[in-house]
Amino acid sequence: METCIRASSRLCRLLLPKIFASSPGLLKTRQTESAIVGSECPHLLLCNLLLRAFPTKIFASSIYSLMKTLRHLVHPSLVAAAPIAGSEVSRLPQDILMDIFALLEIPDLVRAGSVCASWRAACTSLCSTEHCCKLQQTPCLLYTSESLGDRAMGLYSLAEKKAYTLALPDPPIRSREIIGSSYGWIITADERSELQLVNPITGDQIALPSVTTIEQVQPVYDDEGTLCNYEYSWYTARKWVSVSGKTSILDLNKLRDKLFYKAFLSSDPSTGDYFVVLIHNPHAQLSFARSGDEEWTWLPPHTSYEDCQFQGALLYATTDSGEIHAFELGAPAVVAKIVLNRVKRSMSDRIYIVQAPSGEVLQIRRITTGSGEQFNELPLKTDTIEVHKVDLTSEKLIVEVDTLGENVLFIGRSQSLCLCAKEYPQLKPNHAYFTDDEYLSVTCFKFKNLKRDIGEFDLENNRNMEIVSPQLWSNSPTPVWLVPNPRRMSLASHN
Repeated sequence: METCIRASSRLCRLLLPKIFASSPGLLKTRQTESAIVGSECPHLLLCNLLLRAFPTKIFASSIYSLMKTLRHLVHPSLVAAAPIAGSEVSRLPQDILMDIFALLEIPDLVRAGSVCASWRAACTSLCSTEHCCKLQQTPCLLYTSESLGDRAMGLYSLAEKKAYTLALPDPPIRSREIIGSSYGWIITADERSELQLVNPITGDQIALPSVTTIEQVQPVYDDEGTLCNYEYSWYTARKWVSVSGKTSILDLNKLRDKLFYKAFLSSDPSTGDYFVVLIHNPHAQLSFARSGDEEWTWLPPHTSYEDCQFQGALLYATTDSGEIHAFELGAPAVVAKIVLNRVKRSMSDRIYIVQAPSGEVLQIRRITTGSGEQFNELPLKTDTIEVHKVDLTSEKLIVEVDTLGENVLFIGRSQSLCLCAKEYPQLKPNHAYFTDDEYLSVTCFKFKNLKRDIGEFDLENNRNMEIVSPQLWSNSPTPVWLVPNPRRMSLASHN
């Protein structure tokens, strides 16, 4: 602990002289306690934000001890919370403020932006397109709840162990299905089964190509030319798969349950060009669209996909048998290249693909068991998580590894992530955080209100734990992981 404090104080001595040099009055100001009742010194708040960021982003030690010790080391006047004239705050160089604010999680960033005009300007600049890459946010659990109403979502911060409320644009979020989360955006299907990208932090929303442009979907109009139903065709590139007929006529809000499983983004849509990939039925096929496209492009002939991972415009998709296929989506003709053959033994397991911070490609196997006497009885519960290294150049599954080391996993109905726990000290190394993405439980209407398989898995001890208790979320729509993306965030819209 003493080593941590010495390192922290040294870092403060390196950084804070720049602040003091830019605001000479900071070292001279002395006021009585009676003058500070009901107000908080902006510089003390800045120091508090610094001290909150240091232990959580750098040292992962006791916040209270660091704050108590560092306040004495940095400047005695801060211990007494002596206020500083507002004009002094505006003299802090914006680049220094931005470096400090880049250490903060979204809630503290919003708090900092509410202090004064110069801090708001620094936060706004940090959230602009060119600077937002400096921000490194801890994944949060995004969910809906009856208590939050139809137009809001809850955001549970794993870093703070605290829940926040986010207002979202129409249509009401509780009337939508959430089929994916990537780069701080969620992919939703509304009551007409149309898809949108939504950034829950900024409120930005982008309409995706119409569902009627997906290969297996055709619109059905009434006599007045109004869309009233969809005709859904039960075929893949290789066969018809329905036993009851080749097509079904579905209500507008029923198609999404039959059609969509998961969705993924290649990059942050607010930065420009991007791809969206759908895993959709029948039989978990792939379709994609590029930003600006007016229709979806089908990717036959393979089926049974479970997870996707992008490397630029190169898409890797893994099937429920562990095969990995590669697609160059930017090529004139997109074809599938098999880079790993079938490896999975049990069809009841779920497979994910993720890139580790080291650059290695990992294939994750999630083994679940039924809640009752029957193996496949819903709801399922995660029982084991296995990790394999993949060599994409030799088309081989190299070896099963029994540890993630310093890394941490996020899996579920969202982009699979593998992060270095040293950079996210509130997360536990060699742990996997998971949400429910079992196909029937997230797509079949009669199973949607079953208890969700959401938790934290300790790979070392093969132990399943709750993330928070009591449960904060409604079971439908499905909670997902979200890495908050404040790019172009309007601070005025957050309280």
